[in-house]
Amino acid sequence: MPVRPALAAALGAAALLCTAVGPVAADNSETVTVDPTGKLASDGTVTLSGTYRCTAGTGPVFVSSSVSQGDPHVHNGIGGSDAQCDGAKHTWQNSGKVDDETLKAGSAHVQATLLELRPSGIVPLPFFHAVKEQDVKLVKK
Repeated sequence: MPVRPALAAALGAAALLCTAVGPVAADNSETVTVDPTGKLASDGTVTLSGTYRCTAGTGPVFVSSSVSQGDPHVHNGIGGSDAQCDGAKHTWQNSGKVDDETLKAGSAHVQATLLELRPSGIVPLPFFHAVKEQDVKLVKK
C-alpha cells in the first residue's frame, strides 16, 4: 500500500477512535481553519484547504480532514498532510479520491483536525491541538 493512503487511513482511524476520548489542547493560539470552498474533480477527487497554527509538538503532527454530505454519520477521509508546530500560521491542503457517486457539488460538512502522535511507550497516543467543523461548498473543478 502506498505511503500517503496508508497515512491517511491511519490518521482517519486515529481521529475517529479518539474523538470521544482524546485530549484537546486548551491553548487558544493553536487553531485550524477550513476554507469555505472545496474542489470536486470529475474523478471523485476532493481537495480541501485552510490554515493552521500550533506550538511545540513532541511527535509528528498532521492536518487530517474529512467531508460528509447528506448522511452526517458517513464521513469520507480526505487525506492528511504534515504540519509544523513552530507558532507560525501555515496553509494546508489535502486531496483524496472518493467514489464519484458519493459526493456531489453543493453543500457539505468538513472536519479538519490538527493531530499529534505523541510518543508514549510502544504505541504513540493522539493529542488534538485543534479541531474545526464547518459547512463548505463543493464546486466542480
